[in-house]
Amino acid sequence: MARQSISFTKPNDEWLKSQVDNQEYSSKSELVNDLIRQARNQQIEIDWIRAKLEKSENSGFTTDNKEQILAQSKSKLHG
Repeated sequence: MARQSISFTKPNDEWLKSQVDNQEYSSKSELVNDLIRQARNQQIEIDWIRAKLEKSENSGFTTDNKEQILAQSKSKLHG
């Protein structure tokens, strides 16, 4: 594994320490790696959704733009 040295703000460092103290993670490194994995997975999902929206927008199926489609989707999700 590549070794890095990073600095955290006090609130972030305290939060990281609390997660380790609560035995949610065995170390700050494990927690940071998990957060990065989650962010990478979210980016994959965002890219997939963006590609689907662009494909739909370019297909002529609707005249709505991607912002309008996203707003409609969100309103349906939140009821």
